[in-house]
Amino acid sequence: MRLQGRSIGSGKVAGEALVTTMSVSFFGGIDPETGIVVERGHELEGQCIAGKIFVFPTGIGSTVGSYTLYRLKKAGKSPLAIINTECEPITAVGCIISGIPCVDQIPISNILTGALVIVDGEQGSVETHTHSTYAQSQGEEK
Repeated sequence: MRLQGRSIGSGKVAGEALVTTMSVSFFGGIDPETGIVVERGHELEGQCIAGKIFVFPTGIGSTVGSYTLYRLKKAGKSPLAIINTECEPITAVGCIISGIPCVDQIPISNILTGALVIVDGEQGSVETHTHSTYAQSQGEEK
């Protein structure tokens, strides 16, 4: 499925989606050394965002969250890309300064954890695939 949104941060990547319906605070909610969600009561508490396409409605919290995204990138623990329903300035600045592709204005309910997702930050588009449909589109066997 191809979804058209708005480009926030450039770059094109593919990876596995990690999806939450809860807003995310990078400052205090994500450990910048490990990429693990540490916010108590968050539905992703204990899970790692590193190397994932991180999908969440919007960011919340302190402007230090932009720098936290940068720290995650420098530590090799950042998400591959971010997809939002509405990207607010904290997440946008963090993605831009860290070189993390980001697209918003996407109906995130169409993306499931574990799905293969291709994020094109240049075009502002997102493609979702099951692993088998992606393999078929690439001419590979199931």
